[in-house]
Amino acid sequence: MNVRRSAAALAASAVLCVGVAPAAHADTPPPSPSAPPVVPSGLFGKADPTYDGVWRQSLALLAQRTAGVKPAPQAVAWLTGQQCANGGFASFRADAGAACDAKTVFDTNATAVAVQALKALGGKDSEVKKATDWLKSVQNEDGGWAYVPGSPSEGSSTAIVISALATAGETPDQVKSKAGKSAYDGLLSFQLGCSTEPASDRGAFGYQPADGKLAANADATAAAALAGLGKGILVEPAASDTAAAALACPAAPADPAGAARGAAGYLAEALRKDGHLTAVTPGSDQPVADTGNTADAVIALAAAGHRQSAAGALEWLQKNSAQWSKDNPAALATLVLTAHATGTDPKSFGGTDLVSALNATGPAPQRADADAQKVEGKEEPGSGNQGIWWIVGAGAAAGMGIGILLSGRRKKNQL
Repeated sequence: MNVRRSAAALAASAVLCVGVAPAAHADTPPPSPSAPPVVPSGLFGKADPTYDGVWRQSLALLAQRTAGVKPAPQAVAWLTGQQCANGGFASFRADAGAACDAKTVFDTNATAVAVQALKALGGKDSEVKKATDWLKSVQNEDGGWAYVPGSPSEGSSTAIVISALATAGETPDQVKSKAGKSAYDGLLSFQLGCSTEPASDRGAFGYQPADGKLAANADATAAAALAGLGKGILVEPAASDTAAAALACPAAPADPAGAARGAAGYLAEALRKDGHLTAVTPGSDQPVADTGNTADAVIALAAAGHRQSAAGALEWLQKNSAQWSKDNPAALATLVLTAHATGTDPKSFGGTDLVSALNATGPAPQRADADAQKVEGKEEPGSGNQGIWWIVGAGAAAGMGIGILLSGRRKKNQL
């Protein structure tokens, strides 16, 4: 769940409060304001946090918890301190001591990923409830969500919010707008169906219609696959494997699980060509490797139980993600979550200890939380022997890697 919009798209969305189609992903960091804010000591990463502070902090904390690491108290306090009184989060608030007001630009994606992190950390039920209540309060009439509340719905944000609601214990098909449209009604409206040409795009999800037509968007598709399955970006390794299949046509009545299967089928086919996804960067007409969306696609396929369909991309990520993720907490966290979803050791991912690298980008964790691996005497997800299923038939599967996301969102500087 991890949307990788460019900073330009985010800035335009924030300033104009309109839905903006995501710009092509770039390997360059987003432009910074003329006087970038000082990076707080409790925040992960050293880059300007204006557009992704809450996003990267949430992913980092979620990944640490997944890896059995107990985060630093100041890192958790920084995240909870970003929450506004109404429950929502902005992308980043330099002065968290000042009350949120009419000028605060709220961010559904940051709020959604914060929900997932706070839920995983435990002991934050009040913050989680306030955030989910806020998300429900800004649902559009069509059942979906926009990155900036009040803008038209788009596929990526709708999917990321649904994943957060499901993670928090909500039932997405019961979360309805004032017009009676459910969250899943909003999501399914973005899927490309059986009349789509080319046929290879069938099952994909779009970001927003352009000239009345939806175009396949890998970021939205990966996020939608998780949402349709009722899962967040923290995915447990599946016990079995099935082959991903194209959207069944003629299609049965639309349902979230069927939509997720179609999305997974599209992603599997898209990965088959090069072993990874590609994107066209601004100013170029030639596609380049899209590391972040490749990681998202692997997580989505793992969530759907299609380990072999993702094995080649996982191997590519292990071989090619080092430069992309260097000193980048959101990218490192995404790879930790990718490793977790596939039963791969995050401490030996293509020769990199992702957990140590992530820890080095923020406040030192309290300790490796051995107790976090135990729940009532049972091994918690992410411990020891869950990697076996991935290894069978896949060899030394590996790979490399924006929201979503988890979208998910804001891997704008993570390609």
